[in-house]
Amino acid sequence: MSDYDNPYASPCPESIPPKPKMGLKFNLIHLLAIGAVIAVVTAFLVPAVHRQSHGARRIQCRNNLRQIGLALHNYHDTYHVLPPAFTVDAYGKPLHSWRTLLLPYLDHHALYQKIDFTKAWDDPVNAEAFKTNVAAFRCPSTNCPADHTTYMAIVGFRSCFQPAESRSLSEITDKHAETLMVIEVASDKAVPWMAPVDANEQMILDFEPKLAHTGGVHALFVDGGVRFLSADLNTAARRGLITIDGNDSVGDF
Repeated sequence: MSDYDNPYASPCPESIPPKPKMGLKFNLIHLLAIGAVIAVVTAFLVPAVHRQSHGARRIQCRNNLRQIGLALHNYHDTYHVLPPAFTVDAYGKPLHSWRTLLLPYLDHHALYQKIDFTKAWDDPVNAEAFKTNVAAFRCPSTNCPADHTTYMAIVGFRSCFQPAESRSLSEITDKHAETLMVIEVASDKAVPWMAPVDANEQMILDFEPKLAHTGGVHALFVDGGVRFLSADLNTAARRGLITIDGNDSVGDF
């Protein structure tokens, strides 16, 4: 069989039409056009990706606070009280934050076992622990060090958390869905997560200007719900959300 008769044979070179030659000008025009299209598409996509990324960070922040809320309720189920804002030694010196006491309820049993609770959080014996990053204590929108947190309890004698003392949920007579437990603060107010440092009433009344999220902050309430508090929330409502027994009317916040 000749090549002409073979259907699988390659065609003769003479039968293949020559490829058109593209000049430099033609190539440049096409490259410029492609570049313009890419620029336009990028201009549309980048803001969308940024919005999606910020939205994902806000969702993760809410989930962190929900996890903390569940841990606090599990702690209460075990001891019938909330943890104190911080533990103290025999001389009243603050040692460890409530966040440290929650570790077993956040699936950090091994880390909890490494901590010497008779020594302060920043004692050299606890160095390995306080340098550990606990994801549940870190909002992904913050730019603070990895071992810091912006999640703080509201500490006061009429708040859910008290210095060196525990409080039962039964003592909280205001609506649990309208009583604050934990709130996030600005990145420049972040503290090491093991440090016995939290928010006081004034920090809640004056939201810092450098907020992690546009327009407000996430907050954990006694009922375990997480809500977004607007930076425009009036002072009376903020004060009402702090107290546990004021019978305050906070309105629609």
